[in-house]
Amino acid sequence: MYNRQYGKGQGDEMDMVFSYMARFFQVLKLSDIVDIAILAIIIYQLTKILRETRAIQLLKGIAMLFIAMLLSDWLNLTATNYILGNTMQVGLFAIVVIFQPELRNMLERMGRSKAGKIIDIVSGQSEYDKAMHVIDELCDAAVHMSQTKTGALIVIERQTRLGDVIRTGTIINADVTSELLENIFVPNTPLHDGAVIVRGDRIHTAGCLLPLTSNTNLSHELGTRHRAALGISEASDAMVIVVSEETGKISIAINGALTRNVDRESLHLALVRVFKPDNSVDVEKLKFWRNSGND
Repeated sequence: MYNRQYGKGQGDEMDMVFSYMARFFQVLKLSDIVDIAILAIIIYQLTKILRETRAIQLLKGIAMLFIAMLLSDWLNLTATNYILGNTMQVGLFAIVVIFQPELRNMLERMGRSKAGKIIDIVSGQSEYDKAMHVIDELCDAAVHMSQTKTGALIVIERQTRLGDVIRTGTIINADVTSELLENIFVPNTPLHDGAVIVRGDRIHTAGCLLPLTSNTNLSHELGTRHRAALGISEASDAMVIVVSEETGKISIAINGALTRNVDRESLHLALVRVFKPDNSVDVEKLKFWRNSGND
């Protein structure tokens, strides 16, 4: 008899639980679920961004003040509650002033996210437009290193992935800037002897070892950099920019062909063709100024 009554009472409790759950889901609308999900995603993303900044310490302090304000109100500590309440109001304005760099960095990271890229597409900002900045930086770096006779080897990765080559170097993963490229190839620095791999709009790796060309009919004037440039261009669809350490002249290698003594205009034209969406390069149509002198 006891067991039957206990089982009946347990069943009634389960019925009440299911009844409350059914009422809850009846009241909760689809829009509420979406609203809660969006808020949770925003809080999660903000937490990820702020976790690596000083702002997270400020948030901890604000949380402690808020808890103290609630306790003072619960304990009827009027003066303390008044001071803490006004401190919280002033603190919200202080956040914007004190942590302006962190807030700006957070907004920039949001702009570089996938959602930011979708906005770029909707607003009409194409990948080609973004590539123009990379092209200008590459041209500036090549011209500056040409003037100072700084040897350089820059590989622009295209559709053929260069994973085997990348594993021989040091990961950089930085924006393409002429200053950084010039600094990498400064003589007697750890990475200046190898090649830089540019993937998309980033300097992916530096100090990479490239395979040398197997072509034995090359001029003896060509050094190791030029032979390495030809080697990787034969093994992949990459474009390679070479700056001679001896003469300062710029060369490019595409599809196993080396074009020497390239000026800025010709280099810019070649890079524009490489960064086109269809990734097509017609070497024969490139108007290069050739010179028979030493490279």
